[in-house]
Amino acid sequence: MDTKKNINRKVSVAPMMDCTDRHDRFFLRLMSKSVMLYSEMVATKSAIYGDRKKILSYSPEEKPLALQVGGSDKDELAEVAKIADEMGYDEININLGCPSKKVQKNMFGACLMKEPDLVAECINSMVNACKIPVTAKTRIGFDDTEEFEYLNNFINKMKDAGAKTFILHARKAILTGLSPKQNLNIPKLNYSMVYEIKKENPDLEIIINGGITKIGEINNHLNFCDGVMIGRSIYQNPYSLVEIEKEIFDNKDNPSREKVVEKLLEYLDKEVKLGTKVNHIMRHTVGLYHGQVGSKQWKRYLSDNMMARDSDFQKAKHIMTIVQNNEKANQATS
Repeated sequence: MDTKKNINRKVSVAPMMDCTDRHDRFFLRLMSKSVMLYSEMVATKSAIYGDRKKILSYSPEEKPLALQVGGSDKDELAEVAKIADEMGYDEININLGCPSKKVQKNMFGACLMKEPDLVAECINSMVNACKIPVTAKTRIGFDDTEEFEYLNNFINKMKDAGAKTFILHARKAILTGLSPKQNLNIPKLNYSMVYEIKKENPDLEIIINGGITKIGEINNHLNFCDGVMIGRSIYQNPYSLVEIEKEIFDNKDNPSREKVVEKLLEYLDKEVKLGTKVNHIMRHTVGLYHGQVGSKQWKRYLSDNMMARDSDFQKAKHIMTIVQNNEKANQATS
């Protein structure tokens, strides 16, 4: 059962495919020490049989860190839970919310909401295989099913199997007819159902997810839920993590964008020497100056110099000139 009781999930960054890889997580951690970070979803077979170092490795600086896994074979899920525990992850999370056709074909993600008994078996196997918390991220419904009773029963089956923390994306999943991108916008948000789940299950940790972008929204949701998970808005505007540190965690010692880039360039230098491509890291920084003076110059420099496969680290050193000019311009307008 769970041995790590003090994980702070008050605010967390959602697992996002092609986004929250280890380089992005290192970058985000430069701006926030307090939020919980999640990996991209990793399929069980990839975690077990793939290049484990490439797929599952992380920097110590990324912690607290959860591994999100996709699968429906209880033995494979148990094996990955054991691996995650041994590798030092702080949590393992099962994906019950992804609606993509590829994911459905492999029998994991949101389609598993139709199989509550199977999910309970999987979670129980995971709980018995590791000492870290086993959590679930799910939608509130699927297709024509968006009922409190169904969701509550589903959650209680997982609770009985040993899970205590549930991340609820407050939209149902449409399993046929909508793309994964459309599934992030078209199904209507239903925050009240998530609030009701928490009210009905005060002993469970309920994290709300979906369409949350502002500090005021975070604070409002925290009146009804135990935590808030934010996805796309963090990727589009990563420096908003600094505002979260200030306003939610009361941390006054936060880095400037210039300091963030300095630290990232140190990491980039080290990673390039290990064979990492420059663009694999710098692609995550496009939104660093979101809404700021100099945003266009920043994006243009990245596009022209650091986003190609053969980008040279030497060009990265000149980026500090862009950063310093942007900092001066923003100070002048503030």
